[in-house]
Amino acid sequence: MAQAQLVTDLPPEMQGVGIDDKSGDKIPLDLRFRDENGKAISLAEIFDGERPVLLSLNYSDCPMLCGLQLNGLVSALGKLEWIAGKEFDVVSVSVDPLESPVRAKLTQQKYLRDYNRPGASAGFRFLTGPQKSITALADAIGFRYKYVPATGEYSHSAATMVVTPSGVLSRYLYGVMYDPQTIRLSLVEAGEGKIGSPLDQIILFCFHYDETKGRYGPVAKKIMSAGAGVTIFLMAAGLLPYWLTRNASNGASTPPATETSPASSAPTNAPVSPAIAHNEAQYDAQYDQAEEDTEIEEPLTIS
Repeated sequence: MAQAQLVTDLPPEMQGVGIDDKSGDKIPLDLRFRDENGKAISLAEIFDGERPVLLSLNYSDCPMLCGLQLNGLVSALGKLEWIAGKEFDVVSVSVDPLESPVRAKLTQQKYLRDYNRPGASAGFRFLTGPQKSITALADAIGFRYKYVPATGEYSHSAATMVVTPSGVLSRYLYGVMYDPQTIRLSLVEAGEGKIGSPLDQIILFCFHYDETKGRYGPVAKKIMSAGAGVTIFLMAAGLLPYWLTRNASNGASTPPATETSPASSAPTNAPVSPAIAHNEAQYDAQYDQAEEDTEIEEPLTIS
């Protein structure tokens, strides 16, 4: 009841407006638009399996929200070492079917100046198109908006969708301010292994996206698991030289095999010669005499 009351309390132009998370769904890549140069283009030409895409729905004549969102996005992207058009793409689709490619081009140039990265124009796309294509895309990504005739404006929410190179919705980043590290990890997650360093993959393994905070946070169990794996690896790497040296020294100290002489292979119970027996008897007699001398010797005393 409280939720229903909250909805009805919204002004008419805001009722029904919002964003439904459709992560895991694939957007229709056969939809056709025009790029900022007026060239007809399908979404399949952008989502070509090469790079993840940051997708948003805006329009150039938006009085406030679209500008805030795009400013926040470009500001965060400027803090990444990755460059749009190389590691990822940015695509803004106008919800206004009357917006022309010429107007979209002016908007693109404005944000390219703000971004200030050479060669980024190929990675910043501003598309316009017919209402049919706009509606189909908005429905596919859960973007609920409405036209307000009284003002000639569009009522909508703000979000950036992170999409895989093949066009699957991976993550929704809400609001108008974005954390650069969250964008980076979201792109790595959506990149299907095409971008990001091994360290990024480890961080992504140890961190989980917190929907309530809109950013990635550490997961204790995964950090412990990753830490144990790193420890085992470092121990193995440290002991490897010792094992190699030990095996090498053992191989070098092993005596070569020799043939056993006939004398050494004689049985231990072979008869003893008379000369050897006579010498052993003399040794035993001398040992017994030494014991007797020791027994009669007076102990040393100190007065």
